[in-house]
Amino acid sequence: MEPSDSMKDRKQDPLDTDLVDLGDRRTVRPQRLSFSPYGMASTAHYRATEAATEVLAAGGNAVDGAVAAAFALGVCEPQASGLGGQSVLLVHLVDPRRTFILDGSSRAPNHATPGSLDRADRRFGYKATTVPSTPATLGYALEKYGTRTLADVLAPSIRLAKSGVEVSELFRALSRREAKSLRKGNAAPLFLTSSGRAHAVGAKLVQPALAKTFEGLARRGIEDFYTGRIARRIHADMQANGGLLDKDDLAQVPWPIERKPLSTKFHGMRVVTCPPPGAGRVLVEMLHLVEQFDEKLWDADQPGGALLLAEIMRQGARDRLDRPFDAEFYAQVDEHRMTDRGYAVEVAKKIRRILRKRPDPGPPPPATTGETTHLTVMDRDGNVVALTQSIERVFGAKVATPDLGFLYNNYMSAFEYEDSSHPYAMRPNAVPWASVAPTIVFRGRRPWVALGSPGSERIVTSVLQVLLRLITHSPFEAVDAPRLHCNTAGRVSLETARFRDDIPRVLAQYGFEIDERDPYSFYLGCVQLVMRDRYGFIGVADPRRDGSASGPLS
Repeated sequence: MEPSDSMKDRKQDPLDTDLVDLGDRRTVRPQRLSFSPYGMASTAHYRATEAATEVLAAGGNAVDGAVAAAFALGVCEPQASGLGGQSVLLVHLVDPRRTFILDGSSRAPNHATPGSLDRADRRFGYKATTVPSTPATLGYALEKYGTRTLADVLAPSIRLAKSGVEVSELFRALSRREAKSLRKGNAAPLFLTSSGRAHAVGAKLVQPALAKTFEGLARRGIEDFYTGRIARRIHADMQANGGLLDKDDLAQVPWPIERKPLSTKFHGMRVVTCPPPGAGRVLVEMLHLVEQFDEKLWDADQPGGALLLAEIMRQGARDRLDRPFDAEFYAQVDEHRMTDRGYAVEVAKKIRRILRKRPDPGPPPPATTGETTHLTVMDRDGNVVALTQSIERVFGAKVATPDLGFLYNNYMSAFEYEDSSHPYAMRPNAVPWASVAPTIVFRGRRPWVALGSPGSERIVTSVLQVLLRLITHSPFEAVDAPRLHCNTAGRVSLETARFRDDIPRVLAQYGFEIDERDPYSFYLGCVQLVMRDRYGFIGVADPRRDGSASGPLS
């Protein structure tokens, strides 16, 4: 579940009012920080947060609220996720006490082979999509661990699709950027004006076809997507447009796999995160490396701290590329070198030598692009869900079955096509490699913080920086703070204007390439965080997108 690397910036709105005047249009300014004694939701769009809060207030648990918000994000952020994508959940249940991953990875169609797709086919059009797994994953979570009906949790999404969602500055910018590709596909009528242009900020994006699809799911159940009317519409459309996905792929139903999460101790706390095919092991390695250095060097606002973090980020990214693991095989391996503390000791010695000699940054890595969203929910009983979902790149494959109203993903671009021995090599029924890292931090046996982010390889580095800042900062300060990211080639992307001006100079002196990003950069993740303290629940929505945090009033 991956990032957008060309949409570079989201500048913070300088206005102080709750409503920004746009002539005859008015747009809501989301609430970024919230408190409630009765539970909390934080999502990347304020309407999705409202959906979760509505379900929590009606007596739903964290799973109910998360599923409601996840469906709603497909309405509010159709460029990022939806019924045509995939979802991964980290869940903590109080009774019985249990923490686990619901791996809702999509799967390549049965007819997909490396030779069946050229580079363009993997990224655009009907051939680019894997089997959508978000409906199956959310339906499974709700049926097994929720308390509300599917119709209950879909109700907010149906209302939103019918009445319309306010177009934000972010959605307008992304739809303007992708308008040509949307027109080249067949999705332009769903998300652009009748003249093929981006909607104005504050206008209502109404999605009647999607509302009807949700209503069908509410009446007939999730199976309708895979074996019923919706499945037949998908099959017919794919057949008419040369897609690889067909009714047999759908009928196999990509129910999620329950996996054991990764866990490590850090700074007196227990950090639990996502195993392969996700990227939680990179987060674990980075935390272990950070602990090898004096706490004075953990501060990215200081030149030494920024330098250390950049090198740790580069090391983690390199190790993940060098040590890919099939998700099924990883669970059977007793020793995992990346997450071993002894390995962190060895690597820390190397990093100390590197920082003394200004290294050659090396060759550039392959580009990573895409789009994703994240949400976090805690209920009053202490159940927790951290959920990351995506349609891969921005607006996915840029195609949709028009009378169903949702975009198909383009996860066929997320496989390895050159090395047939690679764990994520393209083959029928393979699952794509993902960068998700939904995370829960425990103090003792009780969840303290849950968080996650979109952003491809920037997911883990965003989560890492927030966790480090939480040691000395408030939750909002930790999320709002300036962010940086270093890739395998030593290219450091950072919100330059929000860091001390000597930090880029120091990084450059040590051989890092500087990639200047604007304040509150869309590129550098979007963390949705919920914290539980002794008084209740604190929610923080990252100001880099359109999110908000809220909880029930009673």
